[in-house]
Amino acid sequence: MTVKINENYLLLESNYIFIEINQRVEKYQKENPDAEIIRMGIGDVTRPLPKAVTNKFTEAVNEMGKADTFHGYGPEQGYDFLIETIIKGDYEPRGIKLSNEEVFVSDGAKCDTGNIQEIFDLENIVAVTDPVYPVYVDSNVMAGRTGPMEEGGRYQNLVYIPCTEDNDFIPELPKTPVDLIYLCYPNNPTGTALTKEQLSVWVNYAKKNNSIILFDAAYEAYIREDNIPHSIYEIEGAREVAIEFRSFSKNAGFTGTRCAYTVVPKEVMGYDNEGHPHSLNSLWNRRQTTKFNGVSYPVQVAASAVYSPEGQKEINESVDYYMKNASIIRESLRALGLSIYGGINSPYIWIKTPGDMDSWQFFDLLLNEAHVVGTPGIGFGPSGEGYLRLTAFNTLKNTKEAMDRISNLSI
Repeated sequence: MTVKINENYLLLESNYIFIEINQRVEKYQKENPDAEIIRMGIGDVTRPLPKAVTNKFTEAVNEMGKADTFHGYGPEQGYDFLIETIIKGDYEPRGIKLSNEEVFVSDGAKCDTGNIQEIFDLENIVAVTDPVYPVYVDSNVMAGRTGPMEEGGRYQNLVYIPCTEDNDFIPELPKTPVDLIYLCYPNNPTGTALTKEQLSVWVNYAKKNNSIILFDAAYEAYIREDNIPHSIYEIEGAREVAIEFRSFSKNAGFTGTRCAYTVVPKEVMGYDNEGHPHSLNSLWNRRQTTKFNGVSYPVQVAASAVYSPEGQKEINESVDYYMKNASIIRESLRALGLSIYGGINSPYIWIKTPGDMDSWQFFDLLLNEAHVVGTPGIGFGPSGEGYLRLTAFNTLKNTKEAMDRISNLSI
């Protein structure tokens, strides 16, 4: 007997884009040890956790060291004290009603957006915007839902919805029927956003075609314009067709602490082979209680502090800080005559590469000549070719320095 592997893993690109970037940067750093590299590629934050969060975190850790306040296994779905705070803080102010049973606390939106596909049949047709956050694609490849990659960098059975400057980065409805639709808005990587009217088009499509929208709202805290929805449930009828993913990583600095949540309304349904409806809420609950042991008690206490008056004040300061960086990046690159997008409702800036450069050539130029690291657009899908993403998550000092260096290049 020989142990056989899941050969769907062999269909994946050899390297996850950020691993490839790290390998190139490490090679360059070894060859140029004196180069002071500024990393603006990966979307990791640089500001520390808010004091309101760390204070509660410390209190909860101390509780764990006392017999009378120790917490063992918690509920896989999350503690009610955090879920109730989430609903009151993020949804009730927008007129959205949720029950505790519809909110599932987890250790990251990346995990949830990848794991959610497990509750769906392999025959479902999946649609993704292009460019796209790689996890949506790769998790479905691993499951065996896509088939091999074809010429042009697209997987055989995936439906790609191009988002380019030709259509103002607004995804068009698919020309063929699809079952599962991944939407991320404000968008990673392009930094663009959809208005309520534009998102309503997708909700109406999903209702008409019995599709499910998997809506990643990880960057909603960065929305600045009034006509951009913070939640898909602001759209009438979305409770019937949408699952929403949220994260504490990018607004409250939880990238190293890990806490997020997913909303699965009780109305959203899937169907078995005989056409009988089944609650996706129940299926996701079954998946989580089987495969997930819950987020630790101290982390959930810390997350609840995000919604305190002090916590809100501090995270708003951090978001404003990063958006100031985004403004500096936008103004600097525009002054160079580059075509840029995003950075208004998002911490991401999407740059069209100058001249005839492809994504990796522009990446190499910035690394070699300015010692600045971005993310090549091709790493997000075929329609990302000819673009590069910069993030506003570095320090203000480094952001200004990076823009000064780029401004001195001959582009």
